[in-house]
Amino acid sequence: MGAHGPGIVRLRCSVKKYAWGKLGKESGVARMYASNSGETINGDEPFAEFWMGTHGSGPSYAVLPAQVNGELRNGDLGGIDGGKRNHCDLVSLKDWIEQNPSVLGDKVLQKWGPNLPFLFKVLSVAKALSIQAHPDKDLAAILHKQQPGVFKDDNHKPEMALALTQFEALCGFVSFEEFKTVLQNVPEIIEVVGAATANQVLQISKEDGEKKLKEVLRSLFTKLMSASKAVISEVVFKLISRLNVKREAGELTDKEELVLRLEKEYPGDVGVIASFLLNYVKLNSGEALYLGANEPHAYIHGECVECMATSDNVVRAGLTPKKLDVQTLCSMLTYKQGFPEILRGVPSNPYTVKYVPPFNEFEVDQCILPQDKSTTFPAIPGPSVFLVVAGKGAVSKELVAEGDVLFTPANTEIIVETTSGLSLYRAGINSSWSSNALKNWGCDKWVSKSFPGALEEVLGSSLFDALHSVKEGSSAPTNEKQDQNQIEELACIHHSHDVALLERSSRGED
Repeated sequence: MGAHGPGIVRLRCSVKKYAWGKLGKESGVARMYASNSGETINGDEPFAEFWMGTHGSGPSYAVLPAQVNGELRNGDLGGIDGGKRNHCDLVSLKDWIEQNPSVLGDKVLQKWGPNLPFLFKVLSVAKALSIQAHPDKDLAAILHKQQPGVFKDDNHKPEMALALTQFEALCGFVSFEEFKTVLQNVPEIIEVVGAATANQVLQISKEDGEKKLKEVLRSLFTKLMSASKAVISEVVFKLISRLNVKREAGELTDKEELVLRLEKEYPGDVGVIASFLLNYVKLNSGEALYLGANEPHAYIHGECVECMATSDNVVRAGLTPKKLDVQTLCSMLTYKQGFPEILRGVPSNPYTVKYVPPFNEFEVDQCILPQDKSTTFPAIPGPSVFLVVAGKGAVSKELVAEGDVLFTPANTEIIVETTSGLSLYRAGINSSWSSNALKNWGCDKWVSKSFPGALEEVLGSSLFDALHSVKEGSSAPTNEKQDQNQIEELACIHHSHDVALLERSSRGED
C-alpha cells in the first residue's frame, strides 16, 4: 500500500458454540478463540466454528489504536504487552473496510463492492453436521426475500474444506454403478420408496442419458427424504438390527460402520439411511475437497479450515434437530453423481502449498515454516486473511502465535519468519480470477510500449505470447498510479501461471 494507506490489522474473531462442536480444550476452535480473544474456555461447552470475515452472523473486528483527537490512526496495531492488546478500539471489519475501501484493491472493489468476498473458518467437529446444501445466487435471493430471518443474505456459498486432522465427510451422490449396488444391498431403502421407484433405478442404463438418470435419482431421493417420521423410525430400527448382526460376524463395510455411528448420534433420523446414497470421504491432513452450490454434503468428524463465499445460507434435510426444508433441498440439488475431486495442493515454494478451487471468491495457502526460516507471500491485487494455527513467529515484523488473525490489504508483500517453527493459513481472492481479470483488460500492448521488455520478463515467454492474443481496443491505464497497479498485478499473474502449470504437471497433463 502507499505510505499513507491502511496497513496490516489484527482481527478479533467470533466463535460458534453449536452442539456438534468438540468440547473445551479438545477443540482446536476453542484454543484459537481463547488465544484470539483472551477469554477463558469452559471445558463443558462445545466450540464448533471460528469465524474470520465480515458476515453479520459472526463478524470479525479490527483491533485499532484508541482514538487520538477524535480520529483513528489506521494502520497501527496498537500497544501489545504479553499478547494483550492495550489502548485499542474494536471496529467491525465490515465498517473498517467500508471506511477504507482501497484495502480491497481496485478490481476486487469493482467486482464485489466494499466487502470481503470470502469467509474463513476453522471447524472442530465432534459429531455429524446436518445433511445440507447451499443455494446458488438466484435461489439465495428468492429465499432471502421470502425468509430473511432464516436465510440471512442473498449470496451463494461455494466452499472448500482443508483438513487439519483426519476429516470425514459425506459429499455428493455416489456413482451410477454404486447407486444400483446400494439398492441391491440395502432393502430398507426399497421398503421406504417402493419397489416401482427402486426398479426404475435398477433397470435404467447410462444409454438412457444423463437427464433421465438425474430424474430417477431425484424421484427416489425425494421419496426417501419425504417419508413420515413413523416410517423412517421403523425402517431405521430394522436397518440397525440387521447391521448389528453383520457386525458380530465381522462383515461390516466402512459405510455400514459409519451408519451405525450416525444412528447413535441421531436416532431414527432419515439422514441415517440417506447416507448410503452419498460418497463417504476421508481426508488426511493437508487434503481438501470443494463443493459448489446445490450439492448435498455433511461433515462427520475432525478438524479443518474452511473457506467460502461470504454467506451463511443453509438448507437442511437430515441429521439435525434444526428446522428441515426437505422440499427446497430436494428441488435445488444438481443430482450429479461421482466421487468428489480431492485437492492436495500445489507447492508455491518449499514451505507453502496453494489450494485453488474453481470459485472466484477464494483460495487458501498452507504454510509450514521450520525453525529459523522465512518465506515471502508476494503482493497480490486483493486482500488476505492470515490465521496462525501453531507456533510463534512474525508476519511482516508483527509478532504472532496460535490464534492470531491478521488482515492484509491488497498489493502488500508479506514476509513470514520464525525462530521456533510456525504454521499458518492464508485465505485470499482466487488467483485464477485475478489472471482472467488482467487478461480482459487487454493491457499487454500498453505495458510493452511503456516498459520495453518488462512484460515478457515478468510473465515469461509463454504467457507473454498468450496475452498478445487479447483483442485490440481495450482501454489502457492513463496515469502513474494505474501504471503501478498494473505492474503489481502482472507479478501476481506470473505467480498464478506457475501454479496453473504445476497443477497440470501434478495431474500428468501436458
